[in-house]
Amino acid sequence: MTDRKLALEAWESLFRAQHELFDEMVQDFDDAHLTQAEYDVLLTVTRSPEMTSRLRDVTGNMLISQPSVSRLVDRMVTRGLIAKCPDPDDGRGALIRATDAGARAFRALATVHGRSIADRMSRLDDDELRTLRDLAEKLRQR
Repeated sequence: MTDRKLALEAWESLFRAQHELFDEMVQDFDDAHLTQAEYDVLLTVTRSPEMTSRLRDVTGNMLISQPSVSRLVDRMVTRGLIAKCPDPDDGRGALIRATDAGARAFRALATVHGRSIADRMSRLDDDELRTLRDLAEKLRQR
């Protein structure tokens, strides 16, 4: 059985590190044409084949509720960042596709944000980064 005190200390350290890094990186979005949530949607969509993803997959990757994701997606459609159409394989679902404008806006911000992430994560060497990635993935498994 896991040592409870050690588990709590590890969780607190992980939580505080994530919070502090997030607070630093939020500045990447200050002058951007995308919000963090819009960036998150476009991250999922642009990494999918043909820059198209099911709405349920986008929702599954977000840290906000499904109704909030639906409203966000609708706003992004209005802004011309993504297109939304019925999912031919799921009558109740929808497909989300990045528009050219959405992909361009994402790539522009991803370049800046990626550099910011790499800079802050450079406190760790490559072996430590691999270990951190693998441990975080292990924690996410159900």
